[in-house]
Amino acid sequence: MKRSASKGRVRAGIALSAALVSTVLCAPAVADAREQGCPVVYFDLGETLVHTSEDGGATSYRAGAASYLRALRERHIPVGLITNVPSAWGATDAERAARLKREVDATWRGSVPFAWKDFGDRILTPRTEAERKPAPALWQRAKAGSDGCRVVYEAETAEEVRAASAVGFVPYQVGRPHRPVFLPVGLVELLGARHSPA
Repeated sequence: MKRSASKGRVRAGIALSAALVSTVLCAPAVADAREQGCPVVYFDLGETLVHTSEDGGATSYRAGAASYLRALRERHIPVGLITNVPSAWGATDAERAARLKREVDATWRGSVPFAWKDFGDRILTPRTEAERKPAPALWQRAKAGSDGCRVVYEAETAEEVRAASAVGFVPYQVGRPHRPVFLPVGLVELLGARHSPA
């Protein structure tokens, strides 16, 4: 009985590994000859990296998010945010990002502050209400600003993951059962070694 349970776990592990490799290696190839490996990982913010309590009060990292961002930082993999905020929050991404930071920081209850510094100027927000996700505009802007690097998008909703995939991102839906919460860093690095066809 124990032996068959052990075999079942091994088979499940192999199937999971195959599914993850398939997610990365079978992602839509982009026909842009400039594309290099150098992955850039973009995230949705709410319920992907941070969680807001049911009563709308406290905000903190989702489980595993802080350590995942740290692992990407240690490997010098750039990260960005693609997140919906009201377009009225500012005339530029920088202005809207500054307001977003104030809003999140005002309710932050995590023991470690949110790693805003990791994202630099890669915080993309809608300039108009028509640009709100799942409209493709924000993903198109992120891709255009990624210097031909491979782009990854991680979010909690299947709708956003599909929309990002349609624009040429390597998609990963976080928090699904029987899968790692986030796309494993080793697979992200593997994308850096993979060049698109010329």
